[in-house]
Amino acid sequence: MAKHNDFGKLGEQQAKALLEQKGYTILDTNWVSGKNELDIVAQKDEMLIVVEVKSRSTEYFEHPKDAITPAKIRRIVEATNDYITLKSLDLEVRFDVISVLPKGSEFEVEHIEDAFLPPIC
Repeated sequence: MAKHNDFGKLGEQQAKALLEQKGYTILDTNWVSGKNELDIVAQKDEMLIVVEVKSRSTEYFEHPKDAITPAKIRRIVEATNDYITLKSLDLEVRFDVISVLPKGSEFEVEHIEDAFLPPIC
């Protein structure tokens, strides 16, 4: 596996651990619908939380949270709709972003709740 893939998986592990520490229940990770993928699908209380995890080895070029484009948001929303339909869920949905950056031997993990809204079609 490529080194950047290993780092991405490590970032997802950090994000998952933070969510569990905050009391979220992890429903799925790396859930795929066609060509779209949801990094983490979680639930807390009566809310479905879809989390996009962005890991970078440095923020020299851009902060990880800034890497989520409108096209990426559309793909996340499409996959979320598929997930809700497949699982027959009736929950309010929130879209979060977790960015993971290395800081020495530790990680800086930032959880941004309600990071974006689905586009109006």
